Amino acid sequence: MAKSPSARKSTPSRGRKWSAKVTETSDAMDLKKDVFKSKSPKRIAASVKRSAERSQRRKTSPFRSAMSMLNFYMNRAGKNLSASRRRVLESAKGRLRRLFRRPATP
Repeated sequence: MAKSPSARKSTPSRGRKWSAKVTETSDAMDLKKDVFKSKSPKRIAASVKRSAERSQRRKTSPFRSAMSMLNFYMNRAGKNLSASRRRVLESAKGRLRRLFRRPATP
């Protein structure tokens, strides 16, 4: 028995870029353009921390907002994120924890 064409669709044709809309309209914070493209984990962490602390739109602590945006970026990149970029971003997460004086997760 064949499925109907609409039953096979995994994403609607409009709204395929929902992550861009979330980034633009989210209450999380405003980020510096291309902050996640930097090769320096230290620079990424410092920029995200600065954005989180200055944001008037966030609904939680600056640390949680900053970590949330970093994780959001990494999760949306998914398989398209190279191993070297993933290492840089994971290192930025560690630096972010240190900047906010938070313990490392096990």
